[in-house]
Amino acid sequence: EVQLVESGGGLVHAGGSLRLSCATSGFSFDEYAITWFRQAPVKEREGLLCIGSRDGSTVSADSVKGRFTVSSDNAKKTVYLQMNDLKPEDSAVYYCTASWRYCSAYDADYWGQGTQVTVSS
Repeated sequence: EVQLVESGGGLVHAGGSLRLSCATSGFSFDEYAITWFRQAPVKEREGLLCIGSRDGSTVSADSVKGRFTVSSDNAKKTVYLQMNDLKPEDSAVYYCTASWRYCSAYDADYWGQGTQVTVSS
């Protein structure tokens, strides 16, 4: 069974930092690209950052450039989203997703359940 389990969300003041984790299991980690998405109320779903593509494809949202980074621990099959200098407009549910070989900013093969991030002003 494919599982992607996000953790690390919460409430933080503007300017603060959070690190989200995505623990994966049930698929071949080396063959999948992991993309972080977010969804805020009345806003479109947004693909943020991707890691692990096999064709050089990438996702990099302008809204998080210079503030968010993605990394992975392949031994633990875990992907991280480091979020710095958070702003109220970053408040959303953050999702970890997996797509076979390619990064996509629009959809994914598998989705986690999401973790809420709330940034207070």
